[in-house]
Amino acid sequence: MAESDLVNQSHTEETEELEHDGIDLSRDKRRLFSKELRCMMYGFGDDKNPYTESVDLLEDLAIEFIKEMTLKAMEVGRSGRVQVEDIVFLIRKDPKKYRRVKELLTMNEELRKARKAFDEAKY
Repeated sequence: MAESDLVNQSHTEETEELEHDGIDLSRDKRRLFSKELRCMMYGFGDDKNPYTESVDLLEDLAIEFIKEMTLKAMEVGRSGRVQVEDIVFLIRKDPKKYRRVKELLTMNEELRKARKAFDEAKY
């Protein structure tokens, strides 16, 4: 088998792997979370300026997790829509994630109520 055939076969396999129900999941190399990940890594004890490769790896893992959870949530709930309840359903068996999501949802509700009360007091 020629080298170009191996490259084409490898590319085809990667493309097949990165498509799910007609949704293109090819890697987008724009870095969406680099700044936040660097701060988180520093907060958890890494160097103030962590290696770019480490940040990129963490970002790839985070994006892959988000993609997988989104696809699963789309299968669980209404097709084509992701709702908070779908995510809660998917993580219900992971106590740490479940607690954190519940905490964030509670905080979000409290912030919404505080904003509403502030806006009402303003007028």
